[in-house]
Amino acid sequence: MPPPFAVRRFSALPSLSYEAGDLDTGVPVERDFGAHVDQTNYSVVVADRVVVKWLTPPAALPHPAPDLLAHLAGAGFRDTAPPYAALTRVDGAGETLLALVTGYLPEARDGWEWCADEAAAGRTAFAEALGRLAADLHLALSTFPPPSIVATPPTVTPISGLAVSRLAGSPLAERAEQALAEALALTDGEDGAWLAGRADALRAELAPLTRPISTPLIRIHGDLHVGQILRWRDGYAVIDFDGNPTVMEAAPYQPAARDLAQLATSLEHVAQVAIKRRGTPPSQALDWAGEARELLLAAYRSRLAERGRPDLLDESLLRPFEIEQECRELVYAARHLPRWRYAPMGVLHARYPEKTP
Repeated sequence: MPPPFAVRRFSALPSLSYEAGDLDTGVPVERDFGAHVDQTNYSVVVADRVVVKWLTPPAALPHPAPDLLAHLAGAGFRDTAPPYAALTRVDGAGETLLALVTGYLPEARDGWEWCADEAAAGRTAFAEALGRLAADLHLALSTFPPPSIVATPPTVTPISGLAVSRLAGSPLAERAEQALAEALALTDGEDGAWLAGRADALRAELAPLTRPISTPLIRIHGDLHVGQILRWRDGYAVIDFDGNPTVMEAAPYQPAARDLAQLATSLEHVAQVAIKRRGTPPSQALDWAGEARELLLAAYRSRLAERGRPDLLDESLLRPFEIEQECRELVYAARHLPRWRYAPMGVLHARYPEKTP
């Protein structure tokens, strides 16, 4: 690759020859995913074998994806699109990540689509496979090399104009408290009034984060929800290791419960999607979410126990991380996608039902 470009290889690219023994013609068929696919970047499918995801705009290094993909390839983790390479550019501004090259997964469907189908049909068997996948991912990531120098956890700077009543004790608690404060400040109308009326209850849910964390801190996915789980011809695959674009300065090493909580609560978001978009009766959708959640967690626990690493999960952190995640969903809706507000509000209404005389 000529300067100023460079390629970091994770594993060997497949041959793009049309027939066994043919020379590569150099012009394999390319296509994009189409406007119907919601994606931040721009992806090109090459010969139905390889996907090149061009980052728009390019991202300054360090970036989480190259190191995570390289590690997962080396660790033998297979439940993802096969990672092949990263394309970078080096110039006076430093090194930037231009594109990621991974394998193409035939017949893949986005998680928000296939999982909403499962909710509408009342099927929950998939949740066991997702639990095992999440556990295998965390087992692989738990062997990610620790940082050579342990950095001081980032401080949380209150946003101007927000009254942040802090939960003292740890950076995790402070970040969660700020997420709640932002959600309260940015959620208006009847939803905002309802949320304000339950602020104390929500804050109490975050209290476990003030205690010292005893579970191992591992390199996590950072944005693990059903939308990052593709169902394809041969099973399920977790994708998108770019980190959470809505959470600035998130620590890369966190309790595994952070990922698991986001994945579990995303099932509740799917239930809300099924209610709104598929006409699923609310009671049926909520029962589905509860059953799917329990199957997911049980399969996750079982897999960790099989591999001798039950210590990776501190279950006392699940509930506070889930509440924090709902606050972040409300912040995301307020800043980027207002029509999404119904999903986190629906989850919170289900968790805090109206009191009856």
